[in-house]
Amino acid sequence: MSTDPAITPEELQAQLGAFPPPTLIDVRRMAAFELAPRVIPGALRRVPEDIGGWLPGLEPWRRVVVYCVHGHEVSRNAAATLRSAGFSAHILAGGLEGWTAQGRGTVPYVAPTRWVTRSRPKIDRIACPWLIRRFIDPSAEFFYVPNAEVRGFAAAQGATPYDIPDVDYSHVGAQCSFDAFIRLHGLTDAALDDLATIVRGADTGALDLAPQAAGLLAMALGMSAMFTDDQATLRHGLLVYDALYAWCRDARGETHNWNPAALRASNT
Repeated sequence: MSTDPAITPEELQAQLGAFPPPTLIDVRRMAAFELAPRVIPGALRRVPEDIGGWLPGLEPWRRVVVYCVHGHEVSRNAAATLRSAGFSAHILAGGLEGWTAQGRGTVPYVAPTRWVTRSRPKIDRIACPWLIRRFIDPSAEFFYVPNAEVRGFAAAQGATPYDIPDVDYSHVGAQCSFDAFIRLHGLTDAALDDLATIVRGADTGALDLAPQAAGLLAMALGMSAMFTDDQATLRHGLLVYDALYAWCRDARGETHNWNPAALRASNT
């Protein structure tokens, strides 16, 4: 088996359309990045020399694809470090140059968006960051502060407040903040609409909206009881929403039933 597993630009393009997509990371050295500050759409920008600092923030259930300029030393070293930490990590064959040589697009790098809300998140305040990371800004940063400090933090730190009264991203009528993000960003996705119904039911106490709403509420309250660190709650909560969205998108028709008679018959 190759010690440097690589995927082609064609393979990466297909994987980015699947769910969950791989975590795509631009690991070019700073000098190379500053010469061409553009990235593959959806890529995080990370400094390779600081991999020990940003590695703990990655989601371990997602594959990782790293790329440098040509797909040589920098990305290979980063992928090897990630694999040694337990990640399924690959390099992009040919790097960014190989990607663009095939006519595949890049976008200008922009700094991560910043978002702030009340501490001790349960449902909306975890679901909304998931939505932002998966559909709006993969590199977005999230902050949880006491309720009385949200507006002051937002003003001082250039962050957008959400899930508090009288802001754009908040409850409107029977809809919750998750609905506001979908509406304001014009997101059209049938599976996402189904997930929004589940989130709304769990967050607003309207558990009859979807059979899964009560289960989501139970998981959210359980995680809140398990973790006192809001960032830890967020990291683990992202997996919950990945799973729910994957079910809405790809697994709704699957059923499960323990049938001892059928099992016995299959062994005869």
